[in-house]
Amino acid sequence: MGTDRRNSNRTPLEDYALLSDMRTGALLSREGSIDWLCCPRFDSPSVFSALLGDADDGRWLLTARNGKVVDRSYRDRSFIVETIWETDSGKVRITDLLPSQLDTQVMERDERTRVIRRAECIEGTVTIEHDLRIVFDYGRTTPWTRKVGAERTGESGLLSIAGPDALFLTGPHLDPDSDAQRRRNREQTNGTRTTGQSRPDDTQGAISSALVGEFEMSEGDRLEWMLTWHRSHLDAPEPIDTEKAVEDTLDDWQEWASHVKVRNRQEALVLRSLLVLRALTNGATGGIVAAPTTSLPEDFGGQRNWDYRFTWLRDASLTIGTLVDHDFTDGALHWRNWLLRAVAGDPDDVQIMYGIDGERNLDEQELPHLSGYENSRPVRVGNGAYSQYQSDVVGEVMLSLASLRDTGVEEDEFSWGLQKNLLSFVERNFDRKGHGIWEMRGSAQYFTHGRAMMYAAFDQGVRAVEEHGLKGPVGRWRSLRDRLYEEIMEHGFDEELDSFTQTYSNNEVDASLLQLPTTGLVAADDPRMLGTVKKIEEDLLDEQNMVRRYRTEAGLDGLPGNEYSFLMCSFWLVEQYAKSGRAEEGEKLMDSLCGYATDLGLFAEEYDSESGRLAGNYPQAFSHLGFIRALDALEDNLPESGA
Repeated sequence: MGTDRRNSNRTPLEDYALLSDMRTGALLSREGSIDWLCCPRFDSPSVFSALLGDADDGRWLLTARNGKVVDRSYRDRSFIVETIWETDSGKVRITDLLPSQLDTQVMERDERTRVIRRAECIEGTVTIEHDLRIVFDYGRTTPWTRKVGAERTGESGLLSIAGPDALFLTGPHLDPDSDAQRRRNREQTNGTRTTGQSRPDDTQGAISSALVGEFEMSEGDRLEWMLTWHRSHLDAPEPIDTEKAVEDTLDDWQEWASHVKVRNRQEALVLRSLLVLRALTNGATGGIVAAPTTSLPEDFGGQRNWDYRFTWLRDASLTIGTLVDHDFTDGALHWRNWLLRAVAGDPDDVQIMYGIDGERNLDEQELPHLSGYENSRPVRVGNGAYSQYQSDVVGEVMLSLASLRDTGVEEDEFSWGLQKNLLSFVERNFDRKGHGIWEMRGSAQYFTHGRAMMYAAFDQGVRAVEEHGLKGPVGRWRSLRDRLYEEIMEHGFDEELDSFTQTYSNNEVDASLLQLPTTGLVAADDPRMLGTVKKIEEDLLDEQNMVRRYRTEAGLDGLPGNEYSFLMCSFWLVEQYAKSGRAEEGEKLMDSLCGYATDLGLFAEEYDSESGRLAGNYPQAFSHLGFIRALDALEDNLPESGA
């Protein structure tokens, strides 16, 4: 099923580091190439798109000639990456970061995105090679590049402009790459790219936007470049104090991490996972993207390629619960406030996902000019699933807000009023079929997990009235909750299979059924759950005991091809084992799953057991959430002798 890694020319996902300024994110390869960056937000068009195409679709490579990477790490509790290169003649440390702007007022006033790349020779002599190729709008628009000076300081740089976008580069001089420009000109002639660059006979000082350089360094030498995105109608930005920017960025990340309580044995991996959730969050609005990427395939060479650069109510809700479990209520409130703003308004307009600021229109389109990661097409931007009805999302929202309430956070009229509106939405859609947690593009169904989350929504409404003294139609909510319980047990549980089923109309199982105990419908050790787990083990485990979401061969999702096992679903199985008397089996599976984290502690969406590669969008918030929850469950349920 998978593409053999040994025969692939594509950089494996596990070789990428995430850089973040809490507004956007970049993917930096082990070999020193920034292959993905969208400016100024996660969901903006990319300026480097080599991840989904090739080098001429935009990338920024900084490497040591004839060198090899001997060490790579995040500087303590941050997203500053330090890479040590070794050559026959010396060593160099390359530091990469997106400097943070965690002051909300500054973020709202200053949209600029900055990338700092620093090379420091720490031993002998080294030759640094530099290759920068800027192509705006997902690799479609070549900019017009010229040399300019910053007005106040007189420092010169290279300014690349096309349409609304501009990138300003400062640092040691780079030269035009004529070969790259000729390739780009051929593509423009063939109509595969647009251009913002003048014709050769009318350049007026314009140079190639493909820029290269070689720099000899000796021990103690330091070179530094900064690339700044800004809106093209504004002047080129003044340079900033990069040394201060690096230190401030480190301080910002460490200050946030100091508020998070980590009690697990896998302390470093848990803290990194919590930091990833922070890194995927817009620091001003609180919107968390599911991943910083689009169209990384669920099946190498296949069509299951989706844009995850948006905020799902489900993800935001689970993030709230996870932070509450780790005693970071203030951080959870940031996500809660985004969630409440997003769903404010007519409750009948509730969506399953929104833009980072709460935008509602996420129309999907394809980009045929990009070859796709591992030739996986189409490459998509936008996500058509935003218009789907998924019956589970309100239940997840209600569960997360209940977790905050249970810690002593008081409801105000706004937050409780919106929750009552959400319950009215569930009531009005009580008999409506949905597309399920996995956003299937086949026909709508009554998904058992979705109906159970509806049960949870009404159950949390009842609890809010009975245990916290809030006002609401508790009798009606209790009646609807009990009606759902009877319905699910009658139509969603198959006595002959001894298992809950994916939908009311089939006898398939689905990994989402592992989440039924979180709804309060059944306990993890209920015989009906144990039978369901047995069926999931029979039908959905791969050769590495990882869990697939469902059997794609059943055809319910309406999509061609297959997909790999989902890390999040595998973490759900660990959680289920821990809570049903199988904690030692859960610990064994968890040990295996931890091995699928990268050397920097990042999890992707999926894992292809056949080729031994990460797959799907990366890094994936849901996978990190599932990991934290599973480890917490093990910590709470393993005997003392195993702790």
